[in-house]
Amino acid sequence: MLKAIGEGNAMVGWRVFWVSKRKAADGVRTSLLAGWEGLASSEERVGIQEGDPILLAPDYRVDELLSLYLRSRRFRRYTTETKRNYVTDICLFLNFLWARGYAWNQALEGDLEDFEDWRRWSTDNPERIGGAKWDRELAALTGLYSWAEGRELIPRSPIAMKQVMGRNGDVLTVPAAKAKDAKKSDVRWLTPRAFRRWVDVGLRGHTAAGMPADGWAGRLEDRNAAFADLLYSTGMRLSEGGSLLTFEVPSIRLAGGRYCVGRIAAAVTRSKKPRTFYVAMNVLGGVEAYQQGLRSEVVRKARAAGRYDALSEMRLVTRVTSGARREVHWRDRDGVLGKEKLTALTVERRMTLYTEGPDGPEPLWLWLNEQGLPFAPSSWEGVFRTANKRCRDVLEPQPGTPGFDPYRSTAPQATPHSARHSFALRMLVILHYLMDQRLGLTAEERRDYRLLYGDPWRMVQDLLGHSSIETTRQIYLAPVADLQLRSLLETAPLRGDAGGAAEGAMDDLFARVARETEGIQDLDERMQVAT
Repeated sequence: MLKAIGEGNAMVGWRVFWVSKRKAADGVRTSLLAGWEGLASSEERVGIQEGDPILLAPDYRVDELLSLYLRSRRFRRYTTETKRNYVTDICLFLNFLWARGYAWNQALEGDLEDFEDWRRWSTDNPERIGGAKWDRELAALTGLYSWAEGRELIPRSPIAMKQVMGRNGDVLTVPAAKAKDAKKSDVRWLTPRAFRRWVDVGLRGHTAAGMPADGWAGRLEDRNAAFADLLYSTGMRLSEGGSLLTFEVPSIRLAGGRYCVGRIAAAVTRSKKPRTFYVAMNVLGGVEAYQQGLRSEVVRKARAAGRYDALSEMRLVTRVTSGARREVHWRDRDGVLGKEKLTALTVERRMTLYTEGPDGPEPLWLWLNEQGLPFAPSSWEGVFRTANKRCRDVLEPQPGTPGFDPYRSTAPQATPHSARHSFALRMLVILHYLMDQRLGLTAEERRDYRLLYGDPWRMVQDLLGHSSIETTRQIYLAPVADLQLRSLLETAPLRGDAGGAAEGAMDDLFARVARETEGIQDLDERMQVAT
């Protein structure tokens, strides 16, 4: 059936509806689809797929050409998050044109200039945006109008283009209205000890003194802490770590036994290419503790409440093959058999996979909510926001107290993506440390080592799955992109044993990196817990 979720007010502007093929319960299906029994076949006939957006104009009409773009190969290749962002951005421009009495295919360059002025600089607009947000909106519009111009649906795109020189000397064509003041990234980095404090206070309810707070409920703290540790330990994106299936939790140990190796499916990555990841054993221990404790409990309660029996869309996995090309075999509620390559399973399809346990079905999705159902990746943003607020409430000095600074925050703040950035920073520093300090290489030996095993920058690039080293350097590791790490490491005051990267030694090292660069969050000396 077509399940539509509206955004906005139809009397004010354009609305977005998202197509869902999920089946409703019998009674709901009968009432909703009365007179629309052929809807599914009609959708298939015109090429509408699950996850496609449909735009409804203020006069309740659907623009056929816009619908073609939203079903185009170009648009469907965007990630789910990018689709939602771009559709929202396009609707803003459509509303702007609608107020002027224009359709989207009647827009001129002057309309885009006026729209930019309104969005960025007009004093009449109470919600002006910065350069980075404007560039995203411009990218969304460029995709639409370049597609329409290439198919001769419009005489000329309203977006003027210009040619610039790329980093590698190649000539690129970019929108002329691209912002000159756009920040490449607003992400904050966290040192390992700052991240540990954020987890303890924000997710585990500790006080500033490092003790469990009185009255802390913490019903989901094991799940939340395990997930945050996983992102920080592996550098996975939110959609990658948030969509893991239970049988994808790594179990193969590397030599030495300190890390396990896993594989990220292509369909959930931004590049649509599979990637290997490594996770520390202590982090895996937290994931396993969550699985055996909290997760088992919410699954038991969900079975007792009959929640899994009420699901209309469930694919019961009957077999998962082994080997390089693993396949997932399943059976749906109607008894229809199917199979799909594991690496091709999207986030949405993963949420429908279940397995038959000894006491009944249970989700294969690793992270569950309190109802025992899959916890959507986007929902983690709220968990991190709540943890950030708790850190501010507990760790920020109050006005009038010693240490209060209205211009500086001392409480660590994190997002799912800043955990990925922080992983990159941590791995770069550790790899340099191992190469320059622990291995004790001479300049010639270091050159040979890099020829054999690669430069630390490229190792981090591979771990993050970036196609370009420039992305790793200029965005993820901007604070230390120009830092002379060898000089820093040679003079860093280290404590702990000299033969290995002891935790205390690394804390000293990261503290100096944070002092000498901007944007890296470390613990203020006043925030440290006495030991």
